[in-house]
Amino acid sequence: MHSESQIPIASQVASKRFATRVALFYGTLFGMTGTHLPFFTVWLKAVGIDPFWIGLITAVPPVTRFTVLPLVTGFAERHQALRGGIIVTAFATALGFFILGTQHLPVLVFLIYALICCLWTPMVPLTDAYALRGVKRYGLNYGPLRLWGSAAFVLGALVCGVLLDLIAARNLIWIIAGSAAIGALASLALQPLDDTRTARPGTGSASALLRDGGFIAVIVASALIQGSHAAYYIFASIAWQQAGYDGLTIAALWVLGVIAEIVLFALSPRFTLKPSMLVVIAALSAAARWAITAQDPPLAVLAIVQLAHALSFGLTQVGIMGLMLHHVPGHVMARAQGYLTACGGIVAGLASIASGTIYQTWGQGIYYVMAVMAATGGLVIWLARNRLSHQPHKTASGG
Repeated sequence: MHSESQIPIASQVASKRFATRVALFYGTLFGMTGTHLPFFTVWLKAVGIDPFWIGLITAVPPVTRFTVLPLVTGFAERHQALRGGIIVTAFATALGFFILGTQHLPVLVFLIYALICCLWTPMVPLTDAYALRGVKRYGLNYGPLRLWGSAAFVLGALVCGVLLDLIAARNLIWIIAGSAAIGALASLALQPLDDTRTARPGTGSASALLRDGGFIAVIVASALIQGSHAAYYIFASIAWQQAGYDGLTIAALWVLGVIAEIVLFALSPRFTLKPSMLVVIAALSAAARWAITAQDPPLAVLAIVQLAHALSFGLTQVGIMGLMLHHVPGHVMARAQGYLTACGGIVAGLASIASGTIYQTWGQGIYYVMAVMAATGGLVIWLARNRLSHQPHKTASGG
């Protein structure tokens, strides 16, 4: 008699426990990114690494996304070990950053960072896959879980920005490493969730996506628009520091963009335009953002421009995910996401390498190149809009 009434309660408790632990891990994962993304290049410069090597080193993460990342995520998925994969990669990442902090020679920094990235970059897709499996099992919503990651990014950037004014820039690496260590400990709280009995054996149907012009347009456009952020991610903090802004101001500029991104994600369910049009708007917004940034605007204008991150990054993400849901069969979505990540990694890697060379010669002029990239991505989606609107994948039902 009582067991039936206890089942919903037990389910609610398990659901809340899962949601809390995933939200916590998302927070530590992106909190670490909040310390790394704005300030890792500042540390590289502080230990005497020149712009060419900075561009080369920061090109490593996107390169691993289309080389090592699919192998790691595929291995974890085949062995139904998403949680184990998250834990291993989290601890390896933390250890790697502590080792990296002891090195200052460009070649050694490059090699160690490359090894770190081989296990660090798969953490987000592994975590997303783990979270989505729990979302389906417990009937949760993905947005409220992922939102904690963006919020923690803001906190991590602010904390690191404050510390930049209190400690030498060459010590920033220890903040990044410490954040990674907190994330590794948080990964241990993730509960076992893999279920080999429900695993779907791999099929060859995913290869058909690469012969689908609409899908190719989606991943190429995403790669170009998101890849246009390369110079911003690499050199924005360095340029702002050279312009005389203190660490807290630099962190605040990054935070403005992320807060705008969070607001857009929260409002995205109300959008009524087709996903393809959202991507076109995002691409044009990105092109305008980079063209203005190239002018080296004053702080007041720069702060307003930073709010455009909601469009250049957030709206692109919303639109691309909408196109993926519309155009890709459910049973090959994971591999489709892999192709999306791989294409983005190739473009971002090339853009990062080019940015190092171009920035050394043209300085802020690099943003004109980024503007052209973003506009080209918008053009790709615009030309493919009819195919994407009227020709969804015939097997979209996943049958």
